[in-house]
Amino acid sequence: MRSWKLLAVTSVVALAAFAPATDQGSGITVQIAIGKNIADRMPTDTASAFPADVGSLVAWTMVTGAEGQKITHTWSHGPHTDVITLNIGGSPWRTYSRKTIPADWTGEWKVEVKDSAGTVLATKTFTVGQ
Repeated sequence: MRSWKLLAVTSVVALAAFAPATDQGSGITVQIAIGKNIADRMPTDTASAFPADVGSLVAWTMVTGAEGQKITHTWSHGPHTDVITLNIGGSPWRTYSRKTIPADWTGEWKVEVKDSAGTVLATKTFTVGQ
């Protein structure tokens, strides 16, 4: 019994880095996390701040209620924006995008998850190099 409780506490701590699932009235829910890599379809080394020399980061999302649709990850830093389109093949569906982070692009970053109509479903902000 004790090991089960310990596992439950560990799982709660691990999920604390994830933005909560959101539903903008569309019936679609999204969880988002920013991390250094993906292992076993889950993000690793998630955080809200990363060193300037991080190299690259991943935006991981789990989407429910959008089977057969497309979403986008919009990575933003100052005037720089990259949009990555991702297919949702089931529900729930885990997917991710990867972004190279130049060492001199420090400060606040943002990733928005949008549906095909451009509605923001989830947002995650983080800092690099501060």
